Amino acid sequence: MTRAKLAARMAEEAGWSRAGAERALRAMLVGIRTSLKRGDTVTLVGFGTFAVARRRPRTLRNPRTGEACTVAGRVPRFKPSKELKQAVR
Repeated sequence: MTRAKLAARMAEEAGWSRAGAERALRAMLVGIRTSLKRGDTVTLVGFGTFAVARRRPRTLRNPRTGEACTVAGRVPRFKPSKELKQAVR
């Protein structure tokens, strides 16, 4: 499902205009993104939890030059709730 189709479904289910549903979806995604940037977790009861995890530093090689470099960072993670897992089965 695309973002546009999700917004259309939200508008239909909630009885909103399509533009209103698009604004609500955009605001929700911005809120999740902002919270993850700060390092907070976002829990949507009945859906799942978004969190930020740290990747351990590891050494890689540049294939062109053969130079070694260390790569580490933070990555977003999603853990589905028990209800979501059961619904998908």
